Amino acid sequence: MDTLEIVVLAILQGLTEFLPISSSAHLILPSRLFGWDDQGLAFDVAVHVGTLAAVIIYFRKDIQQLVTRWCVTGWTRNPDSDARLAWYVILATIPAGLAGLLLESWIEENLRSTLVIAITTIGFGLLLGYSDIVRKERLTLVNMTLTIALVIGFAQMIALIPGTSRSGITMTAALLLGLHRVDAARFSFLLSIPLIVAAGGLKALELVQSVAPVDWQALGLGVLISAISAWVCIYYFLAFISRIGMLPFVVYRLLLGGILLLFFV
Repeated sequence: MDTLEIVVLAILQGLTEFLPISSSAHLILPSRLFGWDDQGLAFDVAVHVGTLAAVIIYFRKDIQQLVTRWCVTGWTRNPDSDARLAWYVILATIPAGLAGLLLESWIEENLRSTLVIAITTIGFGLLLGYSDIVRKERLTLVNMTLTIALVIGFAQMIALIPGTSRSGITMTAALLLGLHRVDAARFSFLLSIPLIVAAGGLKALELVQSVAPVDWQALGLGVLISAISAWVCIYYFLAFISRIGMLPFVVYRLLLGGILLLFFV
C-alpha cells in the first residue's frame, strides 16, 4: 500500500465506523474506482485499533464510571443507573457476537457483493429516515430498559449484512424505541466497543498466525489516521445530531447506493 491508499482507507474506516452511512459501501469504492487491491489483514487490524482507541479516549470518563459502578452495584439486587447501563451494553452485545461467530464466513461468501451493498445502503437508509421522522423522544440512557437494550442488540445482528451500517441500524432501532437522538448515538457508540475489541482481536490472532510480512510503518500510520478521523467523527456527530437529524445521512446513503447500482453492478 502506498501512502495515499493508507490515508484514504484509514480516514474512510475512521469515519464510517461511527457515522450511519455503511463502511462496506465506502471501502468498496476505492478498489473499484482506482483498482486498489484489498488492504490486507494487517491493515484491518491497524484501523480497528485506531477506531477502538478513538472511542475509548472520547468516552473514557463514561467507561470509567460504568465499569466502577458495575463492579460496585452491578452484582446487587438494586444496581444504579450506570451499573444497569453497563449490563445493557454487555447483554446487547451478545446477539451480534454469536451471530458473527456462526454466520460471518457464510455472509462473506454469499452476501459481500456490490449489488447487496447497494440495496442495503438504500434500504436501511430509508429505514433510518423513517425512524427519525416518526421518533418520539421520551427516553434517555438513564431510563431505558433491558428490553430496549436487547432489541437494539438484536438489530445490531443485521449489521453483519454488508451495507447495513452497524451504527445506522442501532440508531434506527433506538429512535423507533423512543430514545433521544443523542442518547441513541451514545448507546450505539458504547455498544461498538465490545464488538470492535472482538473483531480486532480475531483479526490480530489471524495476523499472528500468518506468515505474511508486515509493514509496521504503514500500520502505525493507519492506526493514527483512523483514530484521529474516528475521534473527530464522534465529536462532531454528537455535537450536531440533535440539530441536523438523520436526513443528511439518509440523502447521502441514497446517492451512494444509487452510484453503486448505476456504475458498479
